Amino acid sequence: MTIKEAKELDMVAYLATAGIEPAKVKGNDYWYYSPFRTERTPSFKVERKLNRWFDFGEGRGGSIIDFVLCVERIPIPEILKKLASLDITKVSQAPTHEKTSPIEILSVNSITTPALINYYRSRRIATDIANQYLSEVTYLKKGRSYYVLGFKNDIGGYELRNAYYKGSSQPKAPTLFKKQSDYLAVFEGAFDFLSFLTITESQEQISRDYLVLNSTSFFEQQLTLMQTYNKVYLFLDNDPTGDKWTAKATSLNPQKFVDERPLYQGYKDVNDWHQHLGLQPTANRPLR
Repeated sequence: MTIKEAKELDMVAYLATAGIEPAKVKGNDYWYYSPFRTERTPSFKVERKLNRWFDFGEGRGGSIIDFVLCVERIPIPEILKKLASLDITKVSQAPTHEKTSPIEILSVNSITTPALINYYRSRRIATDIANQYLSEVTYLKKGRSYYVLGFKNDIGGYELRNAYYKGSSQPKAPTLFKKQSDYLAVFEGAFDFLSFLTITESQEQISRDYLVLNSTSFFEQQLTLMQTYNKVYLFLDNDPTGDKWTAKATSLNPQKFVDERPLYQGYKDVNDWHQHLGLQPTANRPLR
């Protein structure tokens, strides 16, 4: 797939594959609650005819490639590979008021498919941890079934991943693991959380609860919960969104909120750091 071909893919259909549905539609304008933050009034717009998005709260926008760059911060070749693997039509071939097709979960089982086992191993997640927190999920979309790794949230939805797909089923929400601790560790995504558990599996750790946001759009909403803890360790991404929410939290209470990102400085997130250095003795120092 070329960059030109990617930019012709229907942005509305792409957002639907990630479980993001419009809050309202006015002609060619599809309005969404921003994927970048929590808000009461939708301020993220896709102009369907032009196939371009603009987030009025962030003051930025662009093509489907620009959006994936903002959200995932992966190289252009990886973006093209990801988009080529998805079942998305060109915007010129999509009806103006096409109703997006929801994901239907067909089954949730233990992980047995070799491709999925190889995928979590490629991200250096220990098998016992993967089996404890992930499931093999089969889902239906547009009459076709797919199998992926599923990470369940607190209200029954799943974050869905395999080597070629990243999406979610509805309803979308964070995942909280409670151990009745006074300490909380906060992660953006499941693989950051699972990487942390893999790295610290053989290390003596303080007892702590874990909060996986599953989207930084839930960060502000979860601040009230975070502030009930004596100490909150923030393992957010090394990107502008991670900067924004880390600064917000530490400005509220610098003694309570701890920015753990210096641990993996130079890497996108905990899992990126773990994949490159996590198994090397020089980098595998104890985590707090």
